[in-house]
Amino acid sequence: MKLEAAIQSALEFENRIRDLYIEAVARTDEPAGKKIFQTLADDEQRHVDYLENRLDEWQKRGKISNEILASMVPDKAAIRKEAAALQSKISEDARGLKQQMLSQALAMEIETSRFYKEMVDQVASDHRAMFARFLEIEDNHIEAVQFELDHLSNTGFWYGFEEFDMESV
Repeated sequence: MKLEAAIQSALEFENRIRDLYIEAVARTDEPAGKKIFQTLADDEQRHVDYLENRLDEWQKRGKISNEILASMVPDKAAIRKEAAALQSKISEDARGLKQQMLSQALAMEIETSRFYKEMVDQVASDHRAMFARFLEIEDNHIEAVQFELDHLSNTGFWYGFEEFDMESV
């Protein structure tokens, strides 16, 4: 795939998931949920800004800089600590809405991650690093959203893995 088309496709993915998180912020009343969704929305907006800058560079100069993209999503330890502290403060109504929004976000993050994996495989080798960084960040988003969803739903799963098995007890 040509770089300009790849960046434009990436922008479509990033705008779509950013908009989902913005909608989640608007629909969530409780502060903990708003904070999580706003952090993810802000991170996705940074992706949009980054991609728009790379596209502008490409269109004006025929090349792009290798500026490293940072992520606002905290590391796994910070996510776990915050989720544990916030769990007891979420009402049942807010929990249902948050689960619904997180489920939609997880599906969209997985789709976006697959797109970046394809781009890593399809773009010219001198442009793969940019898409590989996006793949890394989106995979972290998947982990963060999955953790929030598992923690919120109290299903006995943690990061998609079963924490305990009642049949083996």
